[in-house]
Amino acid sequence: MSKLDELIQQYCPDGVEYKTLGELGIFYGGLSGKVKGDFKDGNAKFISYKNIYANPSLNINTDEKVKIAEGEKQHTIQYGDILFTGSSETPDECGISSVLTEHTDEKLYLNSFCFGFRLNELSLFYPDFLKHLFRSAELRAQIGKTASGTTRFNVSKARFAKVSIPVPPIPIQEEIAGILNKLAELQAELQAELQAELQARLKQYEYYRDNLLSFNNLNRGGQSKVEWKKLGDVCDFRNGFAFKSDLFKAEGFPIVRITNITGQGIDMQDVKFFHMEDYPKAKMSPFEIEDGDILVAMSGATTGKIGVYKGRTTAYLNQRTGKFVPHKGLNNRFLYHFLLTQVSEMYRMAGGGAQPNLSSNDLKTKISIPIPSLPVQEKIADILDRFDSLTNDLTAGLPAEIEKRKQQYEYYRDKLLTFKRINQYV
Repeated sequence: MSKLDELIQQYCPDGVEYKTLGELGIFYGGLSGKVKGDFKDGNAKFISYKNIYANPSLNINTDEKVKIAEGEKQHTIQYGDILFTGSSETPDECGISSVLTEHTDEKLYLNSFCFGFRLNELSLFYPDFLKHLFRSAELRAQIGKTASGTTRFNVSKARFAKVSIPVPPIPIQEEIAGILNKLAELQAELQAELQAELQARLKQYEYYRDNLLSFNNLNRGGQSKVEWKKLGDVCDFRNGFAFKSDLFKAEGFPIVRITNITGQGIDMQDVKFFHMEDYPKAKMSPFEIEDGDILVAMSGATTGKIGVYKGRTTAYLNQRTGKFVPHKGLNNRFLYHFLLTQVSEMYRMAGGGAQPNLSSNDLKTKISIPIPSLPVQEKIADILDRFDSLTNDLTAGLPAEIEKRKQQYEYYRDKLLTFKRINQYV
């Protein structure tokens, strides 16, 4: 019998009580009354949307600052508070959590697109336990149901208050947190080693890609026939369709959303579906995606990231995703590798920050691409494809090993955080 089993037998052999967030604490909002200028040369630490999204345990070693006047009334974050992203282009990105697990004397202020939750009795919970709990599959399923919208999704505080969580005794929380912290640390160490090797391969790929696609010192003073053209002159761009989330199905025609575009491909593990009878078929053809199509995320955390759809099944573009359709004379794979050099520029054009929004007009008019002859394009694409397959194929190699480590942690996390309920009616 493990130590955890012994603790469960000792403290809660009949099960664990579940309580709603509304019973356990109160919600509070982020910064109010701030303008863009308040985030330049600030005097107080500011917790961004991205900080919460990326860190189950809040990173307080941040350089992001906001101006706070003396005596100004704003909510501050306290030890044990749980912070959530409140608004997003997709319901999957709403309610992502981060917990302040460190004691600090510094005042921390919260992004206005986020909100916090403060426990009435912090003694009921161990903060390190909460950071794992609120990212577990069971809690994420509950939290996902609190978001609603069509083109933009927002969390309902009233529905959020009805989310129920287990309240196991503190010794059990501490034991579970210790196990999961060790698993997370092991995952991080292994991932760091794999990531270092992957980064070495990526740098090699990027070195050859940037050199092959830069055409340095060419087309200067008429010294070369290589011509640079606006992307919109050599490529069509098609935006996605506003599928309604309340019509998503468990099977049918797959929909590619911004969250599916990872920058390393198109992840179809978490995909939604629709039934054709819910939408006139004639309207769907411009939004079809087929094998080899190049897609881009237009907003959210993945803004500017590029991926190539690989699949035998025809899929469809959701809103805020787009696809590039090269004209005759532009090789599709050459275009793909070039667009990878523009990811940072596209994110910058989108405005960056918590809510980037990429314009299709900017894509067509503000990005220029070199157009060598088709044989040259094909040769460059062939070389870069070989490097790309070593780095970005999620079905084999290092990226797959990194994903495997992540899945191992998630498996044990969800298993350890599943409790027998005392109050079965919840």
